[in-house]
Amino acid sequence: MTKPHTPPKAHRIALLFNANKVYDREIITGVGNYLLSTRIGWDVFLEEDFRCRLTGIERFDGDGIIADFDDPAVCEALQGCPLPIVAVGSSYEDPSQYPFDLPYIATDNAKLISLAYTHLIGAGLQHFACYSLPLSPNNRWSHQRELAFARLRASDGRSPEQIEAEIYRGLSTSAPTWNQAIEQLTNWLQALPKPVGIIAVTDARARHLLQACLIAGIPVPEDVAIIGIDNDPLARTLTRIPLSSVIQGTEEMGRTAAHLLHQMLRGARFGGRRILVPPVGINVLESTKHRPIASPYVARARHFIRQYACQGIRTEQVVDYVGVSRSSLEEHFRRELACTIHQEILRQKLDAAKTLLVRRDVSSAEVAIRCGFTSLQYMHAVFRRELGCTPREFQERASAGVVQPS
Repeated sequence: MTKPHTPPKAHRIALLFNANKVYDREIITGVGNYLLSTRIGWDVFLEEDFRCRLTGIERFDGDGIIADFDDPAVCEALQGCPLPIVAVGSSYEDPSQYPFDLPYIATDNAKLISLAYTHLIGAGLQHFACYSLPLSPNNRWSHQRELAFARLRASDGRSPEQIEAEIYRGLSTSAPTWNQAIEQLTNWLQALPKPVGIIAVTDARARHLLQACLIAGIPVPEDVAIIGIDNDPLARTLTRIPLSSVIQGTEEMGRTAAHLLHQMLRGARFGGRRILVPPVGINVLESTKHRPIASPYVARARHFIRQYACQGIRTEQVVDYVGVSRSSLEEHFRRELACTIHQEILRQKLDAAKTLLVRRDVSSAEVAIRCGFTSLQYMHAVFRRELGCTPREFQERASAGVVQPS
């Protein structure tokens, strides 16, 4: 009699990441995608914040670990752990910053910054700056991004003193220091030559920059173009001006880490191996769509329109905000942009609607409401007139790669 087939025992794997952070979530997603594609069975142990389980992790009764080695507490806790470990984290200029005996999958900081810098140059900017984080053992990766920015600026002929003035670490953005942090950041922003392109080391820092600009009335992107890193959805939903961002290769990092651990569980050894994963690209949104504007009136008007077009503003409100006569402002618009104020408001609403439609997770009626159209029928009429198609047809073309969202 044939004995029933006994399935192989599933490996018990701990993922030491903070599932509340977009960077960590995407690495976890990459691990999951590897498991789906290879159909291997792991019992995965994951906490929303692994720090609550860090004490005693070296005695984890499992088969392997994939861990965030940007956190010094993780490095310390896993010292001497006998299990196969794959480290994930930042790239470093100094080789001694890497664990010498573990395979290490790194996001390539130099390429992240270089891609952002090249994008800002392509937007026509000539002045640049970097908004970083206070120095801390937990922020070693942000210092690496500063160094990458400093190297690029030095290669463009900037002196060490000039580069130092272009890099600002600021304060933490915790509640007790919020007002002070905004005030100091605003002072730094106002002292920079304009127009300027600023690379923020994370999208959270980019949002902080944008808030300071909005409070101080600094036009974005006319005077300050901002690009972050992480492509965090919050940077698109919690800001009045959508933020451009570099898309890290985090899912590829997760897949690679899972692949290495899979091989290690079968006897392979990769001690000291380092793999740098480049960025995927840039999600280009309004915060870096810089266009040189000679008229300060048009720059100020576009700054207002960008923030409030989808709230149903009218030409009269733009005129009141700028503080000149309607005829004068319309003339400035015709000279600078070859359009009327109303047409510029409509363009912003249309761009916002196109972006939402491409996402395919919002109904056309909801898009019309969120983008400030008075009715779904009016949005249909605008799409027909401006794009020669209905919103649904635009959505289908975008899915097929025939059109770009904006």
